[in-house]
Amino acid sequence: MAVDYTVIVVYLAGMLAMGWWGMRRARSKSEFLVAGRRLGPAMYSGTMAAIVLGGASTIGGVGLGYQYGLSGAWMVFTIGLGLLALSVFFSARIARLRVYTVSEMLDLRYGGRAGLISGVVMWAYTLMLAVTSTIAYATIFDVLFDLNRTVAIVLGGAIVVAYSTLGGMWSITLTDMVQFVVKTIGVLLLLLPIAVVRAGGFGAMRAKLPTAAFDPLGIGGETIFTYVLIYTFGMLIGQDIWQRVFTARSDRVARLGGTVAGTYCLLYALAGAVIGTAAKVLYPTLPSADDAFATIVKDELPVGVRGLVLAAALAAVMSTSSGALIASATVANNDIWARIRGRSGEGRADHDEVRGNRVFILLMGLAVIVIATRLSSVVEGLTVAYDLLVGGLLVPILGGLLWKRGTAAGALASVVVGGLTVVALMARYAILANEPVYFGLLASLLAYVLVSYATKPTDAAVLAVWRERLAGAGPGTGEPAAAEAAPAHS
Repeated sequence: MAVDYTVIVVYLAGMLAMGWWGMRRARSKSEFLVAGRRLGPAMYSGTMAAIVLGGASTIGGVGLGYQYGLSGAWMVFTIGLGLLALSVFFSARIARLRVYTVSEMLDLRYGGRAGLISGVVMWAYTLMLAVTSTIAYATIFDVLFDLNRTVAIVLGGAIVVAYSTLGGMWSITLTDMVQFVVKTIGVLLLLLPIAVVRAGGFGAMRAKLPTAAFDPLGIGGETIFTYVLIYTFGMLIGQDIWQRVFTARSDRVARLGGTVAGTYCLLYALAGAVIGTAAKVLYPTLPSADDAFATIVKDELPVGVRGLVLAAALAAVMSTSSGALIASATVANNDIWARIRGRSGEGRADHDEVRGNRVFILLMGLAVIVIATRLSSVVEGLTVAYDLLVGGLLVPILGGLLWKRGTAAGALASVVVGGLTVVALMARYAILANEPVYFGLLASLLAYVLVSYATKPTDAAVLAVWRERLAGAGPGTGEPAAAEAAPAHS
């Protein structure tokens, strides 16, 4: 295991080094939060794929393959579908708005009245997403070093908090590119073929497993529908995803790069399900399906390769964790704290803006680590996060982009009614039940349409500014012109 340990330690040290390098570049709010809006297609595609393919997609995706066979790919597959839909239909509009948060978009569209409450909902989502990603460190470090669960969470979380706090989005972008490469090599090019060969090939897998394991709909139609509601629609509106769209240097980069990343997600989904299916042949009686990834890596891979694949799992967890962390801090600082204090960032010095956002990343990071040490179920935490996001924010966000009759009062009612319905039904049924997101989304839609029709249309001047920004015209968000003319990165 000494070689495996060396691979992991070098990888973790590299993450910290990139955080230090990113700190030297992040000298303005734009550089710190959205990498100066300068990413080219190659870097944009890699970082977008890295942020959406986290521990749930890697460890959880293999676990679903172990449990359901090839149909276990559906969870990650719907994530890829959501990213494709976002890239093809909405990313160009989002990038042209030149904002920093989803709530700023709602303020711009509706006239500045829906931002605080939507910010609270988005903050809860991004915080829980960071927490669930951080919990996954326990599984990986337990395999690597046989560490206590709390120590593993603190160690992994501290590394992510360190490089995210130092360099903001630049550090996260650079580390995500490394993580994307490591995941591609470790999971797609190494673990996938080795797992299939160890299981005897596809012929042997078919002979040893029931037919249902190869049924593409074996996981169930209702489950697939729920995945679409939660993950496909969740990809369209999450702050962690939008903040990556904001980093694109042009509409074309956002559309093309996101399409490449979404296609990659579809391949990653299938790979995870196949690896899990192979693990079912090799280890038919594992106590938990989520143990499949760690078990097949530990028992079937040679020294060195095992370290690289475990580094790939760490990469998956870290990319989602860091993306959710900076999103949570951005929302907390810019959408909640600034509004409570009644002060915007405009006119403040760049170093004050960077310092303030850096402090919030540190604070959110500490909160994430503390919560992660006390929460046992990753699935429950992730479900709470996505149910709140979809039930509370999907309708007012997409409604604002697609329906000009939507009003600020309608958006506010939609957020409140949808969010409260989700929370109430979770208490009534169960956190993992389907009813909260189904009826929460329906209640949110009804509230949005009814209240919008019952109130005066949005002021024509507000809509005029909105249309200008969607067209790429109008005022920016305060970045210096030099940032726009800076060299692009690919």
